[in-house]
Amino acid sequence: MAPSGDKWLHPLTGRYASAEMLELFSEKRTAAIWRSLWLALAETQQDLGLDIPHAAVEQLRSHLDDADLDRVRSIEAETRHDVVAHIRHLAEQAPAASPVIHWGATSCFVADNASLIQMKEALGILITRIAAAVRPLRDFALRYKDLPTLSFTHLQPAQPTTVGKRSALWLYDLLLDGASISSLYHWLPFRSVKGTTGTQASFLQLFNGDYGKVRELEYRIADRMGFGSVVPVSGQTYSRKIDTCVVSGVAGIGETSARFGNDIRFLQHLKEVEEPFRSSQVGSSAMPYKRNPMRSERLCGLGRFLAGLPAQASVVASSQWLERTLDDSAPRRFYIPEAFLLADACLILLANVADGLVVYPEMIRLRLEQELPFMASEALLMAAVEQGGDRQKLHEVIRSHAQAVADRIKTGAAPNDLLDRLENDPAFASVKDRIRELAAPARFVGAAPMQVERFIEEEVDPFLESFGGGDVPAAPEI
Repeated sequence: MAPSGDKWLHPLTGRYASAEMLELFSEKRTAAIWRSLWLALAETQQDLGLDIPHAAVEQLRSHLDDADLDRVRSIEAETRHDVVAHIRHLAEQAPAASPVIHWGATSCFVADNASLIQMKEALGILITRIAAAVRPLRDFALRYKDLPTLSFTHLQPAQPTTVGKRSALWLYDLLLDGASISSLYHWLPFRSVKGTTGTQASFLQLFNGDYGKVRELEYRIADRMGFGSVVPVSGQTYSRKIDTCVVSGVAGIGETSARFGNDIRFLQHLKEVEEPFRSSQVGSSAMPYKRNPMRSERLCGLGRFLAGLPAQASVVASSQWLERTLDDSAPRRFYIPEAFLLADACLILLANVADGLVVYPEMIRLRLEQELPFMASEALLMAAVEQGGDRQKLHEVIRSHAQAVADRIKTGAAPNDLLDRLENDPAFASVKDRIRELAAPARFVGAAPMQVERFIEEEVDPFLESFGGGDVPAAPEI
């Protein structure tokens, strides 16, 4: 149903996140996961010898995806308990299972385990999103690995690099995110069945003190739900430090996104590299000529907000009391889905910008020419000394010309003509014919092109190959 417009709509829902990630954390999907957990519990208990009728299991299986959420809300309004509301509604639909639904379990059996299932699936989505962003940046880095450009340290002109090498820095941040998210995906444990305070007392009672069967129940359910491990100990909830670990890893995507967005904004200011701009796009309501980097600015805003979420998870994890308190429930409803929805939105946007970057080589060349003669002066000095010149005298000649040129540039009087001056200065007559060669931009980029090639061959391509021969799904359109 389309938004009516008379209620506040979360921007992640209405503007930024993908339908896939929104569906994963939706009320409907959460209800379905809870029901799948109750089915897994009943079936596994039955397999291990508890008296659970086959009709109960069959009815649970036939009602995995048809929860009436309005009915659930009606029951919750009466009971003030969301899990109880879902149990009672499911019992209405599956009366044969009513006596055994949730047998031995506490609310965290469904609530905590569902959170872990959703986080694991969301991590899988993010890995694919990262790959979709890596692909266009990989191609961009190779395409421009040899194009010299002025680099900046402290936001001041520094030695030249290449456009491709600079983009490799963005790529590396994404690969670090990919490694982090992949590690979390494979590490994330399941809570499974732990009982009301983590002692498994109720399940030990159900199995007449047979701890082996309790352990079997725990691991079988985890395996059914796609997990290879369970938390070794817990209170009523799994340790909320797990949430902090996950949210912190996901927040790294925010750091990467904001850094990338900032760089594109600066380069667009320099008119060297520009984010995509549609022919019908409007840059400003007041200034028709504007081509504002709105996608990169949005990327920065979303990325910074995401980067701040681990603080919320940390506060919750550090303020839990003994076996559990309920003050974690409300904030977790915000920061867990928001972390993944924000990361989803950032990666879709990053891939979109990366796939449409526009490079202006002439602007890059002009800016480099303004600074490169100064940087090339040491190479010219060394070459002239090799031809028998006096280093101290040659140094003073360069210094004198460089100071004059810098003053003229700063007052807007002239472009950088240092090389012209040195070509016409008798002190550099011995290398006059080589000055332009010695000051060629490609001589000053070091191993940048080779670094890009090696990085892509050894790091980027193997990462992409892990997605079925490099066939990475494209990011959704924005």
